[in-house]
Amino acid sequence: MLRVKDRIAIVTGAASGIGAACAAMLAAEGGRVVVADRDFDGAVAQAQRIEQQGGRAIAARVDIGDEASIAALFALTVETWGGLDVLHNNAAATSLSSTVDAAVEAVDVSVWDDTMRINLRGTMLASRYAIPLMRARGGGSIINTSSGAAQAGALGYSAYGVCKAGIEALTRYVAAQHGKEGIRCNAIAPGLIVTPATIGHYAGPVGEMMLSHHLTPRLGKPEDVAHAVVYLASDEAAFVTGQIINVDGGLLSHQPYYADEIRARTAGGVTVGAKRTT
Repeated sequence: MLRVKDRIAIVTGAASGIGAACAAMLAAEGGRVVVADRDFDGAVAQAQRIEQQGGRAIAARVDIGDEASIAALFALTVETWGGLDVLHNNAAATSLSSTVDAAVEAVDVSVWDDTMRINLRGTMLASRYAIPLMRARGGGSIINTSSGAAQAGALGYSAYGVCKAGIEALTRYVAAQHGKEGIRCNAIAPGLIVTPATIGHYAGPVGEMMLSHHLTPRLGKPEDVAHAVVYLASDEAAFVTGQIINVDGGLLSHQPYYADEIRARTAGGVTVGAKRTT
């Protein structure tokens, strides 16, 4: 059974990486998907891949830092498909966090402002445009992309972490304000998700170090997030709202000395979770 058959879904930031995987899986489960991205050529290419695989998709250009662009995206969706059932707010200005975001003492205020304007304000505005369309159809599902960066501090990426924490709060407010209308709102907090663009970076010692802090035997894949998105978009999650779901391989679920303890026990001839063997 197709879990989101004939549902109309917008996925922002869908030209590549996590967003592309989510758009593809929603389409594979029967959805009619708007592949929205600032990279319009990439969005077109992803929409074409979906259609070649038997799905239904159109491409749309969107800049979530620009309200007029967001309004045009929703107008196109209604014009093409007739309404909206699912919104996956996935787009973010990741180039800011990866290049010039820094510690609070050092971060450029303009970078801080741009991060909040694009990532947090953009998610709010997209939700604002989605709500009346979902209300008209008797309900819907808004799925935001947060991050483990919202839930634990780090040496850098201050603006990114704070904006994602804001998205988690926004998720709960939208859920509380519109739940009685059948509109659910949840967020997914991915951990380390390896994409084609980053796989080279995590192929060596950096990847091994990061993996040592996960409870799983591998790092994350975009499809891991996509499975969660399809679940939250479907009737299987009809009683799930206002939640932050971590898709992170257990990265934030253990004691901070977890990786050190494994190394110490292994060096001492102890299998983790078992009795001493030597």
